[in-house]
Order: sequence, then C-alpha cells, then structure tokens
Amino acid sequence: MLDMVKRIAQNAGEGIMEVYATDFTVNHKSDHSPLTAADMAAHEIIQKGLAEIQPKLPFLSEESTAIPYDERASWKRYWLVDPLDGTREFVKRNGEFTVNIALIDDHKPILGVIYVPVTKVTYVAIKGEGAFKYSANGLKERIHVRSYPNDHLVIATSRSHMNSATKKFIDNLDTQVKFLSVGSSLKSCLVAEGKVDIYPRFGPTSEWDTAAAQCIVEEAGGILTDLDLKPLRYNTKESLLNPHFIVHGEKK
Repeated sequence: MLDMVKRIAQNAGEGIMEVYATDFTVNHKSDHSPLTAADMAAHEIIQKGLAEIQPKLPFLSEESTAIPYDERASWKRYWLVDPLDGTREFVKRNGEFTVNIALIDDHKPILGVIYVPVTKVTYVAIKGEGAFKYSANGLKERIHVRSYPNDHLVIATSRSHMNSATKKFIDNLDTQVKFLSVGSSLKSCLVAEGKVDIYPRFGPTSEWDTAAAQCIVEEAGGILTDLDLKPLRYNTKESLLNPHFIVHGEKK
C-alpha cells in the first residue's frame, strides 16, 4: 500500500506543477490563508486515488468540507491529508511546498508520505519499519536523525511564520545556533534526515500539517511533541488545530 500512496502523492505533485507553470489566481479562505487551483487539483487527485485503495476508509483533507466531531469521533482509522502544504511558498514560487498524506490509526499516524513536487523527492515511513527518502531518480536510502552536535545546533524556522515566541525559545538555548528558514513540512523532513536538529513551532497549525511528518520523524528516531513532550494525537477533539510543538532530532 505504501508504494500506491507514494504514487498518489507524486500524481498530486504533478497536478500541482501543472498549475505552478501558469499565471494562477490566488483566492483566500475565511481564515485569510491562500487557496489556489493547485490545492484543489491535488485534493481531488488524492481523494480519488485513496478511495481506490481503501474505499471504506474516511478521508479528511485541508480542503474537505468541514466534518463535525460527532461524526469523526467514531473513526478509528482514516486518511489525513494536506494536498498542498505551504501554499504561501507555492504563491511565492520558491519551491518549498509539499504533498502530505498520512494514515491515522487510534489517534496516531502509522503511515506517512511527503512528496516535494519541485525536487521530486519523496519521504516515506510506516510504523515499525523505518523512514526512507527517495531521490528524483528513484534511489532509496534509509534516513535517521542525528545526535546533537557539541558545538552548535541547527534550528529550522518557518519562512512565513517566524514570531516572538520562536525567537525567545531560540534565545534560551544554551549553545551556538545556526538557522535554516524553510517552508512547509520540509522542516520536519530535514530533522528526520539529520540535516536539522530542532524545529520549534509556536504558531497555528492544523492536524494535516503534522501527521505525515510525525510518522516520518518518529521512524527516523526522532520525536514530534507538544510542549509537555507528549507526542501529538489526532482526532481527539472538535478543533483540528494543533498545540504548539517541537520536532526533536535526538530523543532526550
């Protein structure tokens, strides 16, 4: 099933790139976040593809019609998708956007696929089986977080969402810090493959932003936790907003 999900993510990425090559229009949702034809094209490709794999599994996407918690509460296993994570980066045309697909079981991500349409790199993980990265030419390599260096830490920060809380967190680290500003779930992927040590996020995110990344990070030996160091859990409440979280490259 992982190979099929990977192919679906890549197909969605191709749909995104078709729009990327045009003079696309940018609309805005009620929360003022941007929305483009690429978001909707990817949503439709993924929804159709996943339905062919597991037609009875519920499907929740950033671009889905709102589904009340009374209905969602009965879901034990379901797909959780961000068809285009990093729409702001897509609009800026900097290439730092992804397709995120996760399979949730009992409130935990057990499968994660993240595809980077511009570079054609794919990150994948299944619970208990490790995390892997596929290059554009299909070369597969196992990825793992790195141990914290003794002399400095590499911190990933959001290219579009830096704020005072993040700056305060970084200022309180008792070591030299190097910064890497990146968009979308790429930040978590960089932690998973050992290029970044920590990614703190003290700003609004939704469950579809983190689910696939959490599976990949955990299978790479890291953790994605709230500020009490508890792993994020999914579909446990009416709101789909995440708490503030930190992606750690090395378990402490």
